[in-house]
Amino acid sequence: MKVFVTGGTGLIGSAVVAELLGHGHAVLVLARSEASAAAAEKAGAEVLRGSLADLDVLRAGTAQSDGVIHLAFSNDFSSLDAVARSVAEETAAIAALGEELVGSDRPFVTVSGTPYVAGRVSTEADAPSTEGLVGGRGRAVLAALDLASRGVRTSAVRLPRTVHNEGKGGFAGMLTSIARQTGVAGYPGNGEQRWPAVHALDAAVLFRLALESAPAGSSWHAVADEGDAVRDIVTVIGEQLGLPVQSLPPESFGALGAVFAMDQPSSSTHTQDALGWKPIQPSLLEDLRRIS
Repeated sequence: MKVFVTGGTGLIGSAVVAELLGHGHAVLVLARSEASAAAAEKAGAEVLRGSLADLDVLRAGTAQSDGVIHLAFSNDFSSLDAVARSVAEETAAIAALGEELVGSDRPFVTVSGTPYVAGRVSTEADAPSTEGLVGGRGRAVLAALDLASRGVRTSAVRLPRTVHNEGKGGFAGMLTSIARQTGVAGYPGNGEQRWPAVHALDAAVLFRLALESAPAGSSWHAVADEGDAVRDIVTVIGEQLGLPVQSLPPESFGALGAVFAMDQPSSSTHTQDALGWKPIQPSLLEDLRRIS
């Protein structure tokens, strides 16, 4: 299968591209920069130059492929306006990719986040979040899943708040960066809130399985660690960096402060049972101990 991948050179995307190539698929990677193009070619993928905002390029990449995995997102959380622009750009891109696939029965795997459910662990049966800071991402994914009724084998892989590899990535990676900048390993509130996590290499396997066999309109959870207490995460970060660990007000963490303070554990029991996905890579806390 020839697979068009957006976001194919990031932490998650590079793992997905390697997983696809390792299982006999050909890969076409959307590359915005010379560096991204060089990385994709080095990995063994074909390159299509363009950005997520180039809708005609997205349509062209989709037209010449047997399936699509969409991973790209600008990840600009510097302000509420920046987040809104990122969500709007992605929404338009998902719509363009999906429309090009209508009536073809080709697979279209999108990415979203594991949902927040008050008072309990979220599951694959729970609806995605459609309100709040990044609620537009949930709405865009729901629209993509609705294309199942128009001849597209759509599926959504829901990623936890931390997708990690060698101590980098996700919310935990953001906390590490903040600690390096401020000299304090801080956590919001009392730190008892739980965050799910998955290693990027395990997540990559699930993206491949969804591409190859997920039923149309289905959602899956790429969750290996159901929920580590944020205080435990930050304690490891502090130990590795030799920094003091302490509680900080949520507003200290900028635009994502309120999200950082939420308790949001999640399960992947159904995903593991139905798709045969079994995470085998190091846990988040084990991986964070690789920080130097």
